[in-house]
Amino acid sequence: MVNPQSGLFMEAITGLARQAAQNKGVPLHVERAGSVGEIEAAFTSLAQLRPGALVVGINPFFASQRAQIAALAVRYNQMGVFAGKILNGAKPADLPVQQPTKFELVINLKTAQALGLTVPPSLLARADEVIE
Repeated sequence: MVNPQSGLFMEAITGLARQAAQNKGVPLHVERAGSVGEIEAAFTSLAQLRPGALVVGINPFFASQRAQIAALAVRYNQMGVFAGKILNGAKPADLPVQQPTKFELVINLKTAQALGLTVPPSLLARADEVIE
């Protein structure tokens, strides 16, 4: 998911991601979201595609909406799991309510350097894992 208001930076990152996906032979679908409503719409669209992963672009808007993005990711990812259980005979009332119990911050310094980004020491100190 990328913010279309990020301009050339977003286009460059999207191009690199498309190239990497093509090299690996995996499908890549890019959703654009520049408002709260567009984030919800992006997740609705992604739910139909049932992707194996979600990558959210680096953007101050997305950082400010991280709670919404995390909640939607959990809701839409679990929706498929719950649907599968129901189709296999489970009663919906018997399915547990699930929330994430752990969030991790992983920083890939090699990728950041390749993109010309400088990661502040304060962010590195907070990271659960730093890939060099």
